[in-house]
Amino acid sequence: MNQAQQSNKQDQMIAKCWSDDSFKQQLLADPVATLKAEGVELPAGVSVKVLENTAQIIHLVLPVRATDLSDADLDAVAGGKRFNPGDSFYF
Repeated sequence: MNQAQQSNKQDQMIAKCWSDDSFKQQLLADPVATLKAEGVELPAGVSVKVLENTAQIIHLVLPVRATDLSDADLDAVAGGKRFNPGDSFYF
């Protein structure tokens, strides 16, 4: 799934949360299973935390720094692995 598709899917799920409280509660309680049921594939070992902003609490998400690559990621890049635009690595 490319970045535009991911953004579109995210927008759809936010809209579904706003119109379906049961879905929102499922997403908050078990995000990985709920995302999987919605057709969102997550890489193995990835966890998901869903937070809801309120009038009193606003969450600010800091993305991974572009230079923060794991040793495995560095090995893959050094080995010539190509990343697609939809991959979660930024250079």
